[in-house]
Amino acid sequence: MKVGKMKTFLFAIAAMIFATSAFAQSGYTIRAGDTLSIEVLEDSTLNRSVLVLPDGTISFPFAGTVQAAGRTTAAVDSAITAGIGSNFASEPNVFVTVESLNPTAATRSTGTGGTMRIYVMGEIATPGEKKMRRGTTLIQALAETGGFTNFAAKKRIVLRRTDRRTGKQSVRTINYKAIADGAAIGQDVVLRDGDVIIVPERRLFE
Repeated sequence: MKVGKMKTFLFAIAAMIFATSAFAQSGYTIRAGDTLSIEVLEDSTLNRSVLVLPDGTISFPFAGTVQAAGRTTAAVDSAITAGIGSNFASEPNVFVTVESLNPTAATRSTGTGGTMRIYVMGEIATPGEKKMRRGTTLIQALAETGGFTNFAAKKRIVLRRTDRRTGKQSVRTINYKAIADGAAIGQDVVLRDGDVIIVPERRLFE
C-alpha cells in the first residue's frame, strides 16, 4: 500500500474511533427508534444509516437481522462483524455509531414540546390511545408501542386522518418495511392530533 493511501486509511480509522468514543465511554444502551450509522472500511457500498425497529432489531446486508436495542454500539459492532466476516478475506473493520436518538424519548426526558393524542389499532403489542410529542412520525410512534405481533402486515400500514375543518377523512396505506429498511425514508409521515394507525393482519404467504 502506498504511503498516501496508508495515511488516508489510518486517518479514517482514527476519525471513526473518535466519533464512537462518546457513546462507547458512556455505555449508552441503544433503544428502538434510534438511528445508527454503520460503516465497513473495506466496502463502502455497505455503509448506511439504519433505524432500530420497534422490535429492537436492524437489518444489514449479509448479517441479516441483528438485535440492537438493549445493547451498546460495541456489541452491535461485534455482531455485524461476525455476521459479514465470511464475505471478506480477513476480519472487516466495522464501525457503529448512534447517528440520532429516538426524538420522542429525548423530548420526553427533557419535558419540552407540545403533545398530541393518536390511536393505534390492530396487530401491535400495545394498541390504544397514545400520547405523543408533536412532530412525531409514524415510524417513531410505532417504535413507542412495543413492536408488532407476529401477524402484522408491515407493508400496508393504514393511516386514517380526519380534517378538523371539513370533517373529511383521508386514508393512506404506508409500506413500513420499505421505510424501515431505508428504501423509502422520505415516505415517513409526521403525525397529527387524532390520527389513527391501523396495523392489519397479514394474509397467507404475505
